[in-house]
Amino acid sequence: MKTLDLNLYFITDSTGFSEEEFLKRVELALQGKVTLVQLREKNRSTREYIELAKKVHQLTKKYEVPLIIDDRIDVAMAVNAEGVHVGQSDMPVKIARKLLGPDKIIGATAKTVPQAIEAYEQGADYLGVGAIYPTTTKVKTVLTSTDTLREICKAVPIPANAIGGLNKENIHVLKGIPIAGICVVSAIMKAENPKQAATELREAVKKQLGIG
Repeated sequence: MKTLDLNLYFITDSTGFSEEEFLKRVELALQGKVTLVQLREKNRSTREYIELAKKVHQLTKKYEVPLIIDDRIDVAMAVNAEGVHVGQSDMPVKIARKLLGPDKIIGATAKTVPQAIEAYEQGADYLGVGAIYPTTTKVKTVLTSTDTLREICKAVPIPANAIGGLNKENIHVLKGIPIAGICVVSAIMKAENPKQAATELREAVKKQLGIG
């Protein structure tokens, strides 16, 4: 099993930002000690996605943080990213593993225990479980109860992270559930000061959840 620090998993959202501002915010988040960065771009051409991924990868390498590409195996391979994350409607984990080989990080979205077990059996390294709260980044949000999150953590030996509308004010609902960390988008991406937001979230995860 790979050693991953999933404490504060940052998922990007470039909507409404110039490229310069977007990259600045990603770097500030890295300075605030996010432990993993997932580049998520749903509306760019393949060429645009690759160009942006190269720039983000330069930043993540500078801070020695793994870069995960959302959904697009081809983009991950093109920029030699550390891994990829696949959702329930994306490429199956076993095919992604076949294409990327044993050393790359593969994460998968799971909303139910059967989905979690399937992802683990197919070779996923970690799970993103949620949404715990409604989110502003996805139009269709199916909520996952904290009970289901707890059951998923018990059902598979790979680490699981909670995702969906999480911020330092509401993560207390996760207390006592054996998650590896939290995934956040807006709480850092839309913050006035992404570096400070990331730092405060790490502190909250440590204080409230005893992680890190």
